[in-house]
Amino acid sequence: MALPPPDPQFVLRGTGAAVHTLHFSCGGPEPDIPLLFSGSENGFIHVWNLKTHRVDSALDGHGRKSVYCVETMGGKDRLLSQGRDQRICLWDLAEGRTSVTDSVFTEHVGFCRCSLLEVAQGRWLMAMAARSLEEVQILELPSKTSVCTLKPEVGAKLGMPMCLKLWQLNCGSQPVLLAGYEDGSVVLWNVSMGKVLSKLACHQEPVMSLDFDSEKAKGISGSSEKVLSIWSLNEQQNLQVYKTHELVNAGISDITIRPDKKILATAGWDHRIRIFGWKKLKPLAVLDYHTATVHCVSFSDHSKPRERLLAAGSRDQRISVWSIYAQT
Repeated sequence: MALPPPDPQFVLRGTGAAVHTLHFSCGGPEPDIPLLFSGSENGFIHVWNLKTHRVDSALDGHGRKSVYCVETMGGKDRLLSQGRDQRICLWDLAEGRTSVTDSVFTEHVGFCRCSLLEVAQGRWLMAMAARSLEEVQILELPSKTSVCTLKPEVGAKLGMPMCLKLWQLNCGSQPVLLAGYEDGSVVLWNVSMGKVLSKLACHQEPVMSLDFDSEKAKGISGSSEKVLSIWSLNEQQNLQVYKTHELVNAGISDITIRPDKKILATAGWDHRIRIFGWKKLKPLAVLDYHTATVHCVSFSDHSKPRERLLAAGSRDQRISVWSIYAQT
């Protein structure tokens, strides 16, 4: 008999608005106290202390416009955030500071989260949806130098980029970008050459979220439909549909594969978080706690497997935190 789904280990309240993005930071000088960053519809970024379950600090840099992407850059003290004010902000949080040190104006009106990739010590590539609706711009940080603009071929009719994932096979190899578009396709770009390597029609509706496992050369995407699409990348850099998985209810806001590549989580419009085994996409659990759309899911990468957590943020203004580490 299947075990009943667990309850959240704890719930974080006090954002005062719908939660749109979450990001754990487990590294740094005190690895045993992970931090959780959340971005809300009211423009605030909250830094949560997971020992006390309270907010350490609240950052206000997006003019009270919704924050929908938060990521740390090589430690807890450097933070990147993206909001509906069309700005991407870089923060310095060292020694209790809460200051924006730099920002990039994106001129993009959609909800497409930027994607970061560290290409050398202290050097990052950032992909972001550009001002022209179908384009993706690649910048180098912290210099903000433009690397390239990825433009679909004339007549491609991909629509807006909806989700982005920069990656490379290993340090030093060519960076590549996976982009999910409004027309339901996933496109693999060679960033250095600015050209399309492969394109795959994955969904009938816009691709809302995707994640990719570069070790297995396999990725997964979700949309407003009832289908998860799993696709693979062969040696010739061609994307192929690997399998599809029918969901009970339509609508996926976010998908994330756990860093150890064993399981993945989806955030559903049906208020539920679903856990799957990544190898065969076997359904493992349905976490039913929230009373509104779940917007985002994030796994911690704690050095001790038992301490790894899953956090989910919802329109109901709550963040549920789960311990789903299974002893093998």
